[in-house]
Amino acid sequence: MLGGPGPVTVGGTVLGGPQPRDSGSCDVGRTTARRWWVALCLEDRGQSPWVMQCWESPFGGAAYGGRCPAIGFSQRALPGPGALWLNNMALVGPVSRALSERLSRCRLLVVGAGGIGCELLKNLVLTGFRDIEVVDLDTIDVSNLNRQFLFQKKHVGKSKAQVAKESALKFCPEARITAHHDSIMNPGYNVEFFRQFTLVMNALDNRAARNHVNRMCLAADIPLIESGTAGYLGQVTVIKKGVTECYECQPKPTQKTFPGCTIRNTPSEPIHCIVWAKYLFNQLFGEEDADQEVSPDTADPEAAWELSDAAARAGASNEDGGIKRVSTKDWARSTGYDPVKIFNKLFRDDIKYLLTMDQLWRRRKAPVPLDWAEIEKFETSTSLQHAGASQVGLKDQQVLDVKSYAYLFARSVDHLKARLAEKGDGGELIWDKDDPPAMNFVTAAANLRMHIFSMSMKSKFDVKSMAGNIIPAIATTNAVIAGLIVLEGLKILSGNLKQCRTIFLNKQPNPRKKLLVPCILDPPNPSCYVCSIKPEVTIKLNTQKISIQVLQDRILKDKFGMVAPDVQIEDGKGTILISSEEGETEANNNKNLSEFGICNGSRLQVDDFLQDYTLTVTLLHSEDLGKDIEFEVVGDAPEKAPQKPNEEDGKAITNGSDDGAQPSTSKASEQDDVLIVDSDEEMPSSSGAETNMDSRGLKRKLQDEAEGVGVKRICTEQEEEEDDVIALD
Repeated sequence: MLGGPGPVTVGGTVLGGPQPRDSGSCDVGRTTARRWWVALCLEDRGQSPWVMQCWESPFGGAAYGGRCPAIGFSQRALPGPGALWLNNMALVGPVSRALSERLSRCRLLVVGAGGIGCELLKNLVLTGFRDIEVVDLDTIDVSNLNRQFLFQKKHVGKSKAQVAKESALKFCPEARITAHHDSIMNPGYNVEFFRQFTLVMNALDNRAARNHVNRMCLAADIPLIESGTAGYLGQVTVIKKGVTECYECQPKPTQKTFPGCTIRNTPSEPIHCIVWAKYLFNQLFGEEDADQEVSPDTADPEAAWELSDAAARAGASNEDGGIKRVSTKDWARSTGYDPVKIFNKLFRDDIKYLLTMDQLWRRRKAPVPLDWAEIEKFETSTSLQHAGASQVGLKDQQVLDVKSYAYLFARSVDHLKARLAEKGDGGELIWDKDDPPAMNFVTAAANLRMHIFSMSMKSKFDVKSMAGNIIPAIATTNAVIAGLIVLEGLKILSGNLKQCRTIFLNKQPNPRKKLLVPCILDPPNPSCYVCSIKPEVTIKLNTQKISIQVLQDRILKDKFGMVAPDVQIEDGKGTILISSEEGETEANNNKNLSEFGICNGSRLQVDDFLQDYTLTVTLLHSEDLGKDIEFEVVGDAPEKAPQKPNEEDGKAITNGSDDGAQPSTSKASEQDDVLIVDSDEEMPSSSGAETNMDSRGLKRKLQDEAEGVGVKRICTEQEEEEDDVIALD
């Protein structure tokens, strides 16, 4: 152990550290002015003592390299038991005494107390940080216990921030930790709140909160260390106003969405059926949303058929139960949430109705309706009562048969019906991936629909991964990333911001056999609509169709991450469109932009006083936006164009021949848990070893396995080692 419990005598020689090198002995390479030898005392019997090569670390301590036998070192013991000196400099643990004192005085804000947050809090108190505040809105769930080690079973249902505080204090009782069971986006955590801290560390799991903390740190001019993990992949970077890129300097890929007609009429991948099942849950038991309709879409532009003819042919599908095309929830209530009637409507009658849309099935395999009466005649290999008895493996990882999923659907409907009744009139349920009845419902409904559309069914584990947009968390990845966060924090507190790096954790070693790849921090993007001197953005939309409500919710809040925007028109009159004061402009919500004289070229000034953020928005009127596209940010990176199908693929009439369901770690770029910094100078590459030597600021993407090799970024672990970068699978 470094420093040891005190002097150790081996073969009559007292060894300790540090030891000045004796010239002519222990020749292991050239020395430099910043390299020393430190003797290590081994407690294991029968082993020879050895020494380790040391360099001064960026934060004043020691970084350790190779070792060699302890031969020819002067006989000088340690100054005292457990003490360690390096080049006549006192160390406290792994850091210098001066830095240790700075750590104890530093006020630190940690946002998030989950997978990374638990590891981070433990590291911080053990490193010497003594004044920490942690904010997290979440409560502890059973599913957290496999990796969030500060929590135990007895803590389920309690505040993550509070329990993390109590557990971390057991490592270091003298630390001062303040826990906030709250959302960091609440108005109380304003710019003045952030200014009281020396450093902010993010351990978040969603993009909205990341955007908000990024803006608050910019407004308060406080350094921010951002991080994220996705399975075996991880990333840490440092954000400092005016020095580095901010979190929003480069556009992030939007979460993948699917056209409504695909979800309702022509699903071809399991994810389409899973999205449909989640919509169905809300339509039956939750808050109804017109954009989440599950019945056949008669407005599908691909379904070129005569409505009158289709109505006649669909008559048979509407005879049973006198089904009418009304709200799904109203119809379900009228049946008393009868599982059999709901089953027959969704999986028999609606499918028969889809079959009347002849044009949809010219080049696709037509769906096959399911009937409850016929299902009961099926032989079952795995019943609900003894699921897993005839299959090997964990229960949630088994794929059941159609009859079992039908029974699971019926049982989950009954269970959810009872819970809805407990909430009284007007009550609603909220879908949660960790709620067993809700997850059973989605699993059963999704798999029944997959079977109908000739797709391979999925296990509950797979459905949960896709429905919850989940990449399974790996405890060791969180631990590595949390350690890197602390190291970057020590560099900042040592005044060595220039030595900070963006560090990528790879799934596999790169050609230089390294899992960790450090890269130079890029300067701010002068076109960034958040951290540039005068943030501006141009949006293309149809001013005659977009309402004030859509402008506020979907554009300013969802797209641009604002919390409480105030909007006025730059028309010389200062016309106010949106006010953050409740009730002031609600009358405007349903009016279109054109009703306020907004046309092509109009400019809006948008202020978010909580974030201390002002954005100028230029609107371009357009009537030729694509289907299901409400607006387009000019300059945003376009979505990847779909690949042209092969002729052989075009001839195929099977649905879901390629599931489209990748292993849950295959699409890291679509996960909010990963900090993805894209490049505005993307360079295609056909080889994982190629790197553009002239592009010093390239950022690497975490890409889908299907896309192959991504853009590489120059490694700066040593300035000349530019081949240390690996493209992630």
